[in-house]
Amino acid sequence: MRTMSTTDSFARADAGLDEALVALRRGGDAWSNRSHAQRAKLLRSLHAAIVPEARAWADAAARAKGLSPDENLAGEEWVSGPYITLATVATYVRDYRQFARGRSTSDGLRFRHVPGNRVAARILPENLRERTLFNGFSGEVWFQPGVSEERVRSRAGLGAREPGVNGGVALVLGAGNISAIGPLDVLYELVAHNRTSILKLNPTFESLLAVLLRAFAPLVDADVVRIVNGGADVGSYLAQHAHINKVHITGSKATHDLIVWGSGEEANRRRAAKDPKLTTPITSELGGVAPVIVVPGRWSKADLQFQARHVVTMRLHNASHNCIAAQEIIVPTSWSQKDEFLAAVRRELGEVAPRAPWYPGSDAKLAAARRSHPEVEDIAGRLLTRADVGDELLSEEYFVPVLGYTEIAGSGAEYLDAAIDFANDSIFGTLGANIIIKPSDRAAMGTGFDTALSRLLYGSIGVNAWSAAAFLLPNATWGGFPGHTIEDVGSGIGVVHNGHLFDDAERSVITGPFAPFPRALPSLFPTPPWFVQSRSVLATSQRLTDYAAKPGWRRLVPVLFAAYRA
Repeated sequence: MRTMSTTDSFARADAGLDEALVALRRGGDAWSNRSHAQRAKLLRSLHAAIVPEARAWADAAARAKGLSPDENLAGEEWVSGPYITLATVATYVRDYRQFARGRSTSDGLRFRHVPGNRVAARILPENLRERTLFNGFSGEVWFQPGVSEERVRSRAGLGAREPGVNGGVALVLGAGNISAIGPLDVLYELVAHNRTSILKLNPTFESLLAVLLRAFAPLVDADVVRIVNGGADVGSYLAQHAHINKVHITGSKATHDLIVWGSGEEANRRRAAKDPKLTTPITSELGGVAPVIVVPGRWSKADLQFQARHVVTMRLHNASHNCIAAQEIIVPTSWSQKDEFLAAVRRELGEVAPRAPWYPGSDAKLAAARRSHPEVEDIAGRLLTRADVGDELLSEEYFVPVLGYTEIAGSGAEYLDAAIDFANDSIFGTLGANIIIKPSDRAAMGTGFDTALSRLLYGSIGVNAWSAAAFLLPNATWGGFPGHTIEDVGSGIGVVHNGHLFDDAERSVITGPFAPFPRALPSLFPTPPWFVQSRSVLATSQRLTDYAAKPGWRRLVPVLFAAYRA
């Protein structure tokens, strides 16, 4: 009996992939013939199929990261897996129902004018339950300069507006750090662009294949989604396949460029000739170096502690393996509380419970950071260092617990403008940026604050909120700032999520509370459940997923109780 060779094995895998793509082409024809009401019904079936798999999904993701499903940090996997997927599916069901009633996905939204000849749509909160659940938070989508409210409303819906269109088949190359990324990208291709998709899971999440196949069974049965495991060979085979009409990748710039241009001398030759190896259109989300701009003010000790905890959460969530993780703090040179704030950051870095980096290559990355920064402070395995212009910390996404800080001269609006220039010009990437500012200091700037904000060229901006919140809000957009190309891809091309299916979106701006309520008695308010220091992450996340499974006041109240249990 002949032993099967590696070549034989891959040939058999090729055949299975070819069959999957043929089925997806067939499914695309059927999808194009479904009415809005029929599409809504199918997505409701998807929502119902995900619900009983939520625990298995979160548990498998936790185990993939070396966590016990019962430990507190496993709550992160509930939120960044089944919760956000359920919430997003429900959002797209809402959209199809709007179309079926002859309405638009922009109906009911409030718009305002913002600097730079732009308009912005309010996307949070949109109802009383959202106002309660996201108490103190608000969100807007800003549109590109010159785009009017009338144009936004007339184009809202993208490819979902008109049945009868077949967008072909997409290859979605899933990320290896957040388990919902691939599923959400598949959904966006289907809803926004009428494309069926084959999702290749990242090898770090290969153990999720079975649970995702069960959760997405309605879409698999309808031949609009296929999910497969495989390494770079499978991804390469699919990317070059004649049946693939579009590629979407979440990952690194290096991986994107390898797919588009090849490697070594081939890549150099192709770039010079403007002859990409990949001729299929590609969109991408590729991360970057996320800045935190700290605007000076007179802060209480409670403010300093809260914001230090906030920044450390931005860095250490998911063991720092986030494309949106804060990597660079920008502080004013002359701020009288600068040293006190940085000392609070050091304390928080040291007090957060140890968590070993789990992403492949993390040890080598940390070792490289130590070698290139001889003066680095090692705080319980987390690195803190000064980073000036030209430092690789500003030009390379580390994906491990390394945090830099830079001092910028000036105060008030002058400092904010200089810090924004630094973030735009000296830091790699445009995915997300953060600003921390006391409300009274923002008010003192008047319209100047929004003018400064308009100059911060990032796809998601958090004001007293981590910009990662945009990922967890289905109605927000997610992606790098517009303008990147395959030659200079930066943080990527295009957006995903985008629950109202806007065209011409430029960025999402999420605003949160500067300090917990009641501010005078911060000890009465527990650590927010999304902070890495919280003791209620697991309980709150499970209740939140229950709420997403069947939204209603009866399921919202337990979320609030869990969140306030510190």
